[in-house]
Amino acid sequence: MSKTPITLKPVAGFCVKSNTTQPAIFTPPPNSNGAILEPTAPVPIPIGYKVFANIAWDSNVPPPPPGSEEAIHRAMQGQDVDDSNPEGWYVPVIVSNGRQDKDKAGKPSLVFDCIYNTSVKSRTLTDPEFKLFVVELALQRIEAQTSLALSRQIGTPNIASKGKLSPRTVYIPSFLVTEGASRTTPPGLATTKPLIQEVTPVASSDSKPKGILKAASSPPTSKPDSRAQQSRPTWSWAKEGAKIEIKIQVSHLPRALIQHATLDVEARRFIVNIPDRPVLDVNLALSDAEIVATAASRISASLHEPNETEPNNTLTLKRQRPFDVEGATSEWRVADDLLVIIA
Repeated sequence: MSKTPITLKPVAGFCVKSNTTQPAIFTPPPNSNGAILEPTAPVPIPIGYKVFANIAWDSNVPPPPPGSEEAIHRAMQGQDVDDSNPEGWYVPVIVSNGRQDKDKAGKPSLVFDCIYNTSVKSRTLTDPEFKLFVVELALQRIEAQTSLALSRQIGTPNIASKGKLSPRTVYIPSFLVTEGASRTTPPGLATTKPLIQEVTPVASSDSKPKGILKAASSPPTSKPDSRAQQSRPTWSWAKEGAKIEIKIQVSHLPRALIQHATLDVEARRFIVNIPDRPVLDVNLALSDAEIVATAASRISASLHEPNETEPNNTLTLKRQRPFDVEGATSEWRVADDLLVIIA
């Protein structure tokens, strides 16, 4: 495939902070010593290692193709997954090699620059769902490029970027180069590959949810309003290899209530019902607008706690593949007040 070098001078947009959920090995790019590229030693990455993603803009990055509002929403919901679909909408993003840095506490971290066309910026400023989509795309591409597994429990530091965004030259497929893009042909430069959105298919399912916790026939009785008086379950998710791991925190849960708890899992939904607790019903089949509306009204505990407004657990999990219903497992970790689902 023919490739064309283009010059980028990215402008900082905003920064998000994640951390690794699995041990990994990171290989830094070779050091340049004149005309010689010197290999660098691999760096062991433990669980919890901080990773910063600088979301940045440059007009020379290929823009998304023209698309209707319907096509854009289909892409945001993971429905345009067929590369042969001429109406499929996607967002090109160029992701840099990772560079080593330190966080505010002086601990080592990794930084990646995720650069989008400038035209993407305006919608991220006015559409929170689209901003989440852009962030999720950046995290997915970092994972694909490095084999790191990143948490979707992200922070938003009050900085435009982690470190300085330097000018660079990258090579992209020639057919993606837009009219007027700044091209250059310097010799011997290391390059990054153009990374285009790849969304995992969302399989619909009309089947009855699969219960993988034993249901009890006679749960303990409680006062009608007792659930409202109890703390809501909170939850988070992360990738564990090919599986999705969901951790549900339920504080001060007696063993007697665990025996009467039920868990139902279907391809795009899970429901946890515990006596004397609000029902946790996470429905990924809803539209983004419905999910946001549910969060705003606090009908369900599908989202982060109120002091964690971004990212939205449900919207980011929705971008992932359907749950493996037949292979789903769960276990109670009583000492930790935790229900763990692997699907």
